[in-house]
Amino acid sequence: MMMKKTVLLALMLPLASAAWGYEHSLTEAEPEIMGMDPVYLTLADSLIETSIDEGEIPGAVLVVVRDSVIVYRKAFGWKQTMPEQQEMLPGTIFDLASLTKPVATATAAMKLVEQGRLRLSDPISKYVPEYRRFYGGEVRDRDQPRVVDLLTHTAGLPFYLPVDQLRRFYGEAAADSLMSYMSAIPFRPQRDAEFNYSCPTFITLQKVVEEVTGSDLATWTRDHIFEPLGMNNTSYLPYPDMHHRIAPTQYDKLQGELRGIVHDPIARDLMQGISGNAGLFSNGDDLAVFASMMLNNGMLRGRRILSPATVRIMTTIPEGKSESGRVLGWDHSSSFSSNQGDLTGENTYGHTGYTGTSMIIDPDARTAVILLTNRVYPDDSGSVVDLRAKVANVVAASVIH
Repeated sequence: MMMKKTVLLALMLPLASAAWGYEHSLTEAEPEIMGMDPVYLTLADSLIETSIDEGEIPGAVLVVVRDSVIVYRKAFGWKQTMPEQQEMLPGTIFDLASLTKPVATATAAMKLVEQGRLRLSDPISKYVPEYRRFYGGEVRDRDQPRVVDLLTHTAGLPFYLPVDQLRRFYGEAAADSLMSYMSAIPFRPQRDAEFNYSCPTFITLQKVVEEVTGSDLATWTRDHIFEPLGMNNTSYLPYPDMHHRIAPTQYDKLQGELRGIVHDPIARDLMQGISGNAGLFSNGDDLAVFASMMLNNGMLRGRRILSPATVRIMTTIPEGKSESGRVLGWDHSSSFSSNQGDLTGENTYGHTGYTGTSMIIDPDARTAVILLTNRVYPDDSGSVVDLRAKVANVVAASVIH
């Protein structure tokens, strides 16, 4: 049973480092030193506590970054409530769900673009031959969906896939058959016709990345993004010895909790945990590192992950895509952008995850807001839609210099 009493852990860096056995990789400072009002920031505490008390979420971790410095880092409530309670800690690892799309898949694709190995205008069929018959027959390259269409969810693919049906039809070969299945879906809109948020779109982008690199997405992102940044708590298929640090996403009286195994059915049941749409696990500290890299034009601690030109293009709505409200891999101003609140800058971008995760990056204020919850635990009945926007508002209002 969900406990009404909220436990707030406001642990400073040395305590958290000792608890988890790793050192924080970003500087931590008081908000006022970084030009932010600490009173406004603390308003987020009551918002999150209320959400916990009302049973919307069991717990949360909030990390706020400004200019590559952490100004707020707190854990609230419970990581686990059944069969016994476990307190949420600042270093708790979460199933990121769709935050996987920008952090792993889109970033990998854009690195390939800047390396000259991929072009945004390339037809998908150049790397995925099944897509040559995307509209039911042979289509000229210039009329086929392109890589940029995948990054902006304008390729004409459906929101999700019938996982049980695919498993029954294809059996163990389901993952290998997905490209053929998706390229043959009838009655699709023409590319560029409309924004249609789509998990299969990013599974297709995963296939493109893997064809270009000759490596699986998990290995390539680890070697070229996460390890260079020191994001040591970020990975697909986390090792079992990390599971005690991971927030569970499901509880069943017979099977127990789902912890350390991706919650998303496509990623879990079809893609064996490594998927372009979901499957990445991480914590607030590592996402703060990633956000700082983006705010610092692709570089952090002397390690360049993306070029300044790549960050600029990645966070700008492409020509001809203004109605989509999407930048490359991220949300900008689509119908999915309510988590950005009402007070962030016009260049703000971010993303959410079904499990209750979110990250907002405001390059105008040079801030990032990382709010991680496991709102699907224990029974997938919680909601963080309102909470995300309210927390974004108080963080934006806290910027005074």
